[in-house]
Amino acid sequence: MSDLDVQIPTAFDPFAEANAGDSGAAAGSKDYVHVRIQQRNGRKSLTTVQGLKKEFSYSKILKDLKKEFCCNGTVVQDPELGQVIQLQGDQRKNVSNFLVQAGIVKKEHIKIHGF
Repeated sequence: MSDLDVQIPTAFDPFAEANAGDSGAAAGSKDYVHVRIQQRNGRKSLTTVQGLKKEFSYSKILKDLKKEFCCNGTVVQDPELGQVIQLQGDQRKNVSNFLVQAGIVKKEHIKIHGF
C-alpha cells in the first residue's frame, strides 16, 4: 500500500520569487530615477521622468528641460507614483544627460526604460 503514500502537490505560485523581488525592488527603487518612453499615435511619443527627490522643484526642472530640448511638457500628479514629469518626444538620453550634468542625480542612479 505504498501507492497511497503519494504526496499531493500544494499550490505553487510561479511568480512568488518575482513578487518577492519586486517588493525589495520597490523599496530600493526609491533610490532610482526612472526615465521611460510611452508610444502615442504613430511616431508620437512621450517621455516620463519619475523618482526625483521631493525636495527638488519639479516645475523649475521642467522649465529648464523644456527650454533646453525645445519641447513641451507638464508635471502630472499620479496617486501611486507621486509627481511625474512628462515631455513630448523621445528625450530619454537628453534627460539623463541633463540630470547628471545639473548634479541632480548620479549616473548610476538613473534607469532608462523603453524600446
